Amino acid sequence: MRFKTKGMEPLTTEQKIIKAASKLFTQKGYAATKTREIAEEADINLALLNYYFGSKERLYKEVVKDKLWMLLEVMIPILSDEKVSLEEKVMTIAENYTQLLLEHEELPIFILNEWTVNEDLFVDITRDARLFAKPVIEKQLKENGMKVSVPDFIANLLSLIMFSFVAKPLIVSSGLVEEGEFANFVNRRKGKIWEWMTKINQ
Repeated sequence: MRFKTKGMEPLTTEQKIIKAASKLFTQKGYAATKTREIAEEADINLALLNYYFGSKERLYKEVVKDKLWMLLEVMIPILSDEKVSLEEKVMTIAENYTQLLLEHEELPIFILNEWTVNEDLFVDITRDARLFAKPVIEKQLKENGMKVSVPDFIANLLSLIMFSFVAKPLIVSSGLVEEGEFANFVNRRKGKIWEWMTKINQ
């Protein structure tokens, strides 16, 4: 259940509810968020929220799925495209993920937390992603002389991109990078991802 992004189309009622719920679940957590608060944030009445989703639990699952799709949609079409070289894949994903995570810094932690307690929510989505992308990446790794498995390659790529966002509180609080310089820091890193990937994946 993903949001439309083309043009200036207004959100549907269902999309407004998910957007409001996403904001509140991220800010307050599942337990502390009340359905009435979500309805108020979405500017609808509580009966309408219940009509669309029935329960807070069901709405929460939709929010988690939507956040996962935000991550996968950046990566899967590129990884599974045979016409896009491995270097282009890495650089495009680094560019797109960096931008996405600068706009939604809560995504990595949110997804990781939910994955540990709601693994079943992700099974179908991630299985499809693996089936489409794995054969293409295996072929391109061989062509580039990289003796690394597909899981290790993907894990290395995501680690190099995402860990800075996961570790941002430590990086900033320790004084390694100033809060106002964090965006410049991760934008500089994205240009080096392919170089680092070729070194660690030989």
